[in-house]
Amino acid sequence: MATAGPSVSKMSEECFDFICTSCDEENKTVEAVRYCVECSGYCCQPCTDMHKKFPTLRNHNLLDVSQGKQAGNQQPKLPEFPTERCGTHHGKVLDMFCEKHNVVGCSTCISKDHRSCPDSQIYSIPEMIDALFNLSNSKQTQSLLKDLMNSMSSISDSKDDQLTTLIKAMNEALKKITTFQKALETAVKKAAEMSKKELEDAYKKLEEEILHDKAEVQKTKDALQNTSAKLQKAELNRAQRFVCTKLAETQIKEADDQMSKRKLKDITDVHLSFKPNQSLRDYINGLHGIGEVVRRTKKRTDLYKVKGSKDINIKLTNDSTMCYSLGCCLTLDNHQLLLTDFKNQKLKRLDIKNMTVIDYLKLEGNPIGVCCIGTLEAVVACGSSNMIQFVSIDKKMSLTRQIKMSHHCQGIATKDDKLYITDNGSSLYMYDVTGNLLKTTSLHNAEKTLLKYSRHITFNESGKKMCIGSWNNDVVCFDDAGNFLSAYKDNDLSGTDGVCVDGRGNIFVVGKISHNVLQFNEDGKNIGVVLKQQDGLNHPRSVCFHQKLNVLFVSMDDSEVLKMYELE
Repeated sequence: MATAGPSVSKMSEECFDFICTSCDEENKTVEAVRYCVECSGYCCQPCTDMHKKFPTLRNHNLLDVSQGKQAGNQQPKLPEFPTERCGTHHGKVLDMFCEKHNVVGCSTCISKDHRSCPDSQIYSIPEMIDALFNLSNSKQTQSLLKDLMNSMSSISDSKDDQLTTLIKAMNEALKKITTFQKALETAVKKAAEMSKKELEDAYKKLEEEILHDKAEVQKTKDALQNTSAKLQKAELNRAQRFVCTKLAETQIKEADDQMSKRKLKDITDVHLSFKPNQSLRDYINGLHGIGEVVRRTKKRTDLYKVKGSKDINIKLTNDSTMCYSLGCCLTLDNHQLLLTDFKNQKLKRLDIKNMTVIDYLKLEGNPIGVCCIGTLEAVVACGSSNMIQFVSIDKKMSLTRQIKMSHHCQGIATKDDKLYITDNGSSLYMYDVTGNLLKTTSLHNAEKTLLKYSRHITFNESGKKMCIGSWNNDVVCFDDAGNFLSAYKDNDLSGTDGVCVDGRGNIFVVGKISHNVLQFNEDGKNIGVVLKQQDGLNHPRSVCFHQKLNVLFVSMDDSEVLKMYELE
């Protein structure tokens, strides 16, 4: 039977300048006619024909054997020709280098994207490899690849930790929901399912974000690992090693950009919790859930800036005098805003979407502070009349009950069925919702009065710390048990009045006399002035922040408008 080509066994004395690499591995000596760059070996005629037969081999770069150089009696040195294919122009080899842009490409890439580059900076890699190749750069790139892969592994591990924390928080929140649900009537079950769905949606969104980050990290890590392997494999092929080095440098830059833009290195706190609504039994029919799913957001450390502003008209046709708004707060669903009008003795309700007053209630006494104690109920502190008044904020606002106090009532806040009230003096009072006094904290001694002319109250996002505006330019902090924690002040602040938090670790503080709003962090550091008199403030009194809209509302003395500032 005829053979496919000239062949002799290894014992034959017949010699060829070039022998087929594949046949040589089968102990056959067959003369080679081509060299395959991708296969890194010589091919006899049958093996060359085989390349033309199979689709996967057709694009291999077959060189004439004469391009190889014989070294003594040994197999000729393999040609240094890149094997990497262009990802844009299928089948073409990355055999060109643009020095100006420091990138490799195929001939089509160079002609299309680098036509304006000087010819003196365009090189054929096989022809100029001796001048282009730099082993130290290759080693440095390999080291950078390794370091970057280690960083990606560390980030991937941290994402696993975040998932573990998230699952734990999810389970703890579900337990709270279930425990609270059992104490309620049958009618609450529908609302409980809605809250569970809200929690699960929040969890799913967080989970998707983490898994997406993890997948991106793994994708980048795999690409880096593949490039690293190619770089190691091309030990004897300087041209391929050069190409792989340049590709690796590009991947390293892209990975660094990914880490910078997506901030993958930032390991943020992942937290979910459930905040039960204790007034649920009384208002079950109007609820859309049995509590609030709280997602802890990333702390903000930079100063807010004003993106835009708007004046909201709060004067009603039956107001007897100029509006004098001393307090404001958002309803728990964040759809409405409650505003006290001291001189007109009214509680006004604004629709956030339309930014208009939709309802009002005439009160007994002059209202100052206001806060919501449930989805459908608010409580108002009425200054010199020494009383607090409970208001239904259902379809139509109405007075439900009032409690007479033994002291002036200025600022008011609520947490866990407890009411916290300031007296425009040096004391903080803590009551239950029925009016029983639980604790009084007075910060006054012969040496110094820390809490003087106390004003509005706000709790931080965890609910464990409350901050009180004190007219003598202080912000005084307590824990939720009414114990003093700290106090701080700033020269930019004069006449401290309203306070509120942004839910991201910051406190907005109103300076009535200084006509401004300052931003502090929870440690008392002044981040800067967010709003000043030039922004339209004139004796500001109270402030509240809409976290979802990134909007700050500010009320003022003797003004027909409520200022609304869109922040960024």
